[in-house]
Amino acid sequence: MSGLRVAVAGATGAVGAELLRLLAERKFPLASLRLLASARSAGRVLPFDGEELPVEELTDASLEGCDLAFFSCGGDRSRRFAPRARARGTVIVDNSSAFRLDEDVPLVIPEVNAAALDGHQGLLAVPNCTTIVFLMAVAPLHREAGLSRAVVSSYQAASGAGQAALDEYDAQTRAAAEGRPLEASVLPRVLHGNVIPFVGDLREDGATTEEQKFPDETRRILDDTDVEVAATCVRVPVARAHAVSAALEFRRPLEPARAKEILRVAPGVVVVDDADPPDYPTPLDASGRCDVFVGRIRRDASRPGGLLLWSVGDQLLKGAAWNAVQIAEHLVRRGGV
Repeated sequence: MSGLRVAVAGATGAVGAELLRLLAERKFPLASLRLLASARSAGRVLPFDGEELPVEELTDASLEGCDLAFFSCGGDRSRRFAPRARARGTVIVDNSSAFRLDEDVPLVIPEVNAAALDGHQGLLAVPNCTTIVFLMAVAPLHREAGLSRAVVSSYQAASGAGQAALDEYDAQTRAAAEGRPLEASVLPRVLHGNVIPFVGDLREDGATTEEQKFPDETRRILDDTDVEVAATCVRVPVARAHAVSAALEFRRPLEPARAKEILRVAPGVVVVDDADPPDYPTPLDASGRCDVFVGRIRRDASRPGGLLLWSVGDQLLKGAAWNAVQIAEHLVRRGGV
């Protein structure tokens, strides 16, 4: 192999697995690849592009000499290890929430604001997965008409809370089929046959941390501090792929037909919005796909000039691993790593 010395921190997790698959499929230019995880996972062997690679413990020493590191191991480990690795010259693409609001850290969806990568200082952040699913649909419309306000509800899959939450949901499904009691310890309530209107940690203002990410990250990515966003985040009994329902208001008129025209040519977006017979995207349609699917695009009769739409995306791919790989590929093309 020739190319970059790359590390994947969090290689044994769900996002890490998708990162490894994408790096192999995309023929990312690798001179070497280190798989890093917690001490309890060290010693495992994972397949990569026809090889078997060992998993090492994530330490400062394990990142020595790396040109590029993908971090998908949680905010605490990112805050601990990423700054020191950056100081030694490693470029970090981080999937956690640790640095998303830091002014010197670009927060990037490549189809939306790739220019933010120019002049980076060695640390780049992937936005929250639901923010990505939302803005892949909304940013092209914002460029046309100027988004002024959005009221958003998310429908977030069990796997968005990690493998333990997905395992708990699967166990509840089996228990329900066998007539056994349903138990919850990872998620705040039983998810099987239920929806949970609470994702993240509670803030003093009554919102959750997940809900606050929508306005904070949207304003940064769109580079528009005047955009107002109100969000309710909901966990739903779906294994994979998040969905977002959005009520949008714009500064300039935007008809549904024009919105569909814009989205049909937007990179990374697939419009599924037919009336006869009705067609629309669902989480099953988006699972395992790198695009974001948009449908139910229609006029909001309650607000002059308002639009309603529905977007769905795989939170492990476009919401995390694929977005990170896109950032890295952009850096390679531009000589930024």
